[in-house]
Amino acid sequence: MTEFRHDQDRAARTGIPEAVLCEHKSAAQVRAIGAAVLKAGQRMLFTRLTAEMFAALPTGLREALDYDPDSNTAFLGAACADQAMIAGIGIVAAGTSDLPVAREAARTLAFHGYAAPLTADVGVTGLWRLTEQLTALRQHRVIIAVAGMEGALFTVLAGLVEAPVIAVASSVGYGVAAGGRVALSVALASCAPGVVAVNIDNGFGAATAAIKILRSGKR
Repeated sequence: MTEFRHDQDRAARTGIPEAVLCEHKSAAQVRAIGAAVLKAGQRMLFTRLTAEMFAALPTGLREALDYDPDSNTAFLGAACADQAMIAGIGIVAAGTSDLPVAREAARTLAFHGYAAPLTADVGVTGLWRLTEQLTALRQHRVIIAVAGMEGALFTVLAGLVEAPVIAVASSVGYGVAAGGRVALSVALASCAPGVVAVNIDNGFGAATAAIKILRSGKR
């Protein structure tokens, strides 16, 4: 097995520290990475860590991890270091089926020290559910929107708020919508100004993009 080479300077270069994508890694590889990070006294965010893989890790590592099965994420070390939780980012999920992706974004933000209220089940088939949340949503400087099916939430939301909307297509839906490609195409083709898109199911990518947007406004 190739030895894990921790990119400890990534945060200094990019503003976002290295994270570990556990998908397609073996439990032995994740265990070795965790041991290396613990030995170095560093913090680490693990994504796509399934409950089965978490259970296969040694007891000592499991006890060191703050694991969340709803988002398949884990924190090694404190959630955030040397700072109070920062406001300014909100997360919107069209339906409860989109929550795993939305929670991956929320956990990523929490690891980096950002508080991000999550507004769920506000899909456009019941538009009143979204409009009754607008006063709160308009307080955010950046909004992450997660939707599957036809992804209509992205355009509708962006037409109602000033904040940029980071669209995350989720792989939720029947038939041609399955896999998230329809929702991603809708996000890319949106007529509403201020919609940008990340890859399908990429709550982590949406969260880190939101952090960079928020920080850029302070320069």
